[in-house]
Amino acid sequence: MGRTEERRRPPGPEGVVLLTVECQRGVVGPDSALPELAAEARESGALANVARLVGAARAAGVQVVHALAERRPDGRGSSANARLFRVAARLPVQQLTGSPAVDLAEPLEAADEDLVVRRLHGLSPLAGTGLDALLRNLGCRTLVVTGVSANVAVPNAVFDAVNLGYTAVVPRDAVAGVPADYTPAMIRNTLALVATVTTTDELLAAWATPGAAPAGG
Repeated sequence: MGRTEERRRPPGPEGVVLLTVECQRGVVGPDSALPELAAEARESGALANVARLVGAARAAGVQVVHALAERRPDGRGSSANARLFRVAARLPVQQLTGSPAVDLAEPLEAADEDLVVRRLHGLSPLAGTGLDALLRNLGCRTLVVTGVSANVAVPNAVFDAVNLGYTAVVPRDAVAGVPADYTPAMIRNTLALVATVTTTDELLAAWATPGAAPAGG
């Protein structure tokens, strides 16, 4: 179970929102708190592919949403109920609200029409952040999930999207995790069970082609 990916046509632009997950300087930038993850996101081409998808989404009229994780300097409201949170609180680079660490990492930058959703708690961009309401107001039916990491935030976003009734799409070359061989295994054995797995080039072609398959098709 989980070794056969469902081959579906990637969705055209109608009813689609592109989500970038934690593509911020303190995570995938040159001064990352997680240098191994940052290196993998860049060396694998995943971050460059996220940037390609962002540009194509804007051109095709697909809404772009950037989900960023941050922490208040006093830690109020932040989660502390898992080892991951406790370790993150001791890292030399902190994702502090208002600091450069929570700005988008190059080559990404926010356009005026993009939406930015910031969270102080939890593991998922969708849990308790207000993103679900924004997506419904946008008429979203299909959520394309990109970014980092394939270890935690990306699968959380995919599962939450499916639980909330959205069709989830994962471009396998626009997500990254560590170690490098974990990402394809996670996609093949887990995410492919609940999401449409595609590639950056396939999505770019679908968004550029008149009469492309409707979202979720």
